[in-house]
Amino acid sequence: MSAAPPPSPLEWSDGNTASQQRTARGSAGMWMILDAFTVFGAAWVAAIIELHTSPIAGMRGFWRGTLIRGQSMGILTALIIGFTITLIATSRSLHLYTPTRLTNHLHEQRLSVQACLVSGLLLTGTLYLIKAEEIPRSVVMLTIVLLTISLSARRLVFRALLYQRFERGMNTRNVIIVGTGAEAHALRHHLQSIRQLGYNFKGFVNVPGVDTQLAGTTGDVLGTLDSLFDYARKHFVDEIFFTSPCERGVIKGVLDQARLHGIDLRVVPDMYDGLAWNSTIEYIGQFPTIPLHRGHVPEVGLILKRLLDITVATIALVAFAPILLAIAIAVRLDSPGPILYTSERIGKKARVFKCIKFRTMVRDADRRRAEILHMNEREGILFKMSNDPRITKVGRFLRKYSLDGLPQFFNVLLGDMSVVGPRPPIASEVRQYNLSHLRRLDVTPGITGLWQVQARQDPSFDSYISLDVAYIENWSVWLDIKIILRTIGVVFAGTGS
Repeated sequence: MSAAPPPSPLEWSDGNTASQQRTARGSAGMWMILDAFTVFGAAWVAAIIELHTSPIAGMRGFWRGTLIRGQSMGILTALIIGFTITLIATSRSLHLYTPTRLTNHLHEQRLSVQACLVSGLLLTGTLYLIKAEEIPRSVVMLTIVLLTISLSARRLVFRALLYQRFERGMNTRNVIIVGTGAEAHALRHHLQSIRQLGYNFKGFVNVPGVDTQLAGTTGDVLGTLDSLFDYARKHFVDEIFFTSPCERGVIKGVLDQARLHGIDLRVVPDMYDGLAWNSTIEYIGQFPTIPLHRGHVPEVGLILKRLLDITVATIALVAFAPILLAIAIAVRLDSPGPILYTSERIGKKARVFKCIKFRTMVRDADRRRAEILHMNEREGILFKMSNDPRITKVGRFLRKYSLDGLPQFFNVLLGDMSVVGPRPPIASEVRQYNLSHLRRLDVTPGITGLWQVQARQDPSFDSYISLDVAYIENWSVWLDIKIILRTIGVVFAGTGS
């Protein structure tokens, strides 16, 4: 296979550019909104401090146009909005709205300060030109200082929390590198040596006729380019990096498949002379790449989902604290063994975590499972018995009213689970999945879900999978709320297993 020069960005612009722009707008929009709120907050605090007023009186004075003598609310509002727009435009030009993992910490802080100072200079220049002498310059300067500190601190805290989640294996991105040459190995080393980038290397893919495989690479090669997206599905891949030059049609075919599967696609510019013309270069650490496709990520929706999870879990644990205590005592008195039962479950992207529940079975239930497998009442992979002899008296009551899962709200607070999502499977189930079944592991598992409220008694494994996939493909925060409300009805009806 002879390597041919790849098409120019214009040849790939049919839908690709629009897709990248939509994704960029979606991810940057959240940070722009936060920046706007930060500006208004800094201005409000600065006015309260410098004008020696209370928060309520300051807000009332701003609304009535009497906060600053001689200035109307309209002029003040226009200045604040203009300052906000300037800050957002400056931050955007400095690429402060790119994903945090793609930027250096100190570089990000320097650019953040630069954006605040540039916007502040434009604001003070505007005040000078319109001769707004009634507006205290001390308020303006304090606003700029507070804004700079707030933005820098917010980005610092967010980055620290992100790194912490990376260390726990959360929010990381799985990658496959197409190519086995020196550039591919250099990229792999770069991704693995800079852990704060949050990338997990899953393997190389060989391009027949192009790559010359290096010694010691064989164990890391997943296969050839023909099965690229099968490997991507199996390893829950988020991004594919191309380091080997390929024919134009090959790249175009991979790009189309990447769009179909929602997987990010990047190429290393040194391998594609001419491809960088009029294209954005993004640095993964110090490694230059060109993004050809970005899968859509509903960042605002996911943040709202996480806020919903934390709110519901906190309220549930506080409200049900007496019930949790009563259940713990009942489990202890009913049968010998621990109060809580922890089992390894498979979460998002096949990440293993400890799932917490009240113990509802006898102490040696796991060992006795093999003895009753032939009595399974479910079809296919799932195992369930209506009269499981391992279940205790208290356990049967807890399962009927779904009370055994209350401790899972602690898993929700830890981020291992969500309130709503597919049921977290055990490893033995996942080992029997085919590639299409792995779709349900693309999202965080939940305490309740569409299957639990709609077809919990349905023995069909196909129904189980189809409902989970339907939830994933039609997900919205409103859908989560509706499932939570329906779950309350299911619990009171006592239709649990």
